[in-house]
Amino acid sequence: MFQRIQTLYMAGAILSSGFLGYVFPLWKDANGKDFFFMMEVSYLAISGAATALIAMSIISFKNRKQQFVFNRLSIILNLILLGLLIYRSLNVSGETPTVSEKGIGMFLPIFSIVLLALANKAIKKDEDLVKSVDRIR
Repeated sequence: MFQRIQTLYMAGAILSSGFLGYVFPLWKDANGKDFFFMMEVSYLAISGAATALIAMSIISFKNRKQQFVFNRLSIILNLILLGLLIYRSLNVSGETPTVSEKGIGMFLPIFSIVLLALANKAIKKDEDLVKSVDRIR
């Protein structure tokens, strides 16, 4: 289970999606205060759902097709989260009183999407290997 590369990719995605959002701010407002994921309920809910799906994917290591589906759903949730963040950052211009400086937390969904795509590629490779071995028998 843990020795497979896709599990390591998914663990990195959990770290990116679930925990680093509380460390790195999304942006700083005009007062210089950091804005994190937990300060907006919609960001917190989407990030939590994506993290839960990735955790369920790691737990269901015996069913590769289910892992693939869970990862796809998590990618979709991360794309929605990324869209919301981009909309918020483009809707409010850079030097207005609401948002002053963008942070590195805006890129965490992208990092999570890349790791999940790599995990799906490794899952597909494992599935193809199992199918090819079944053909030989």
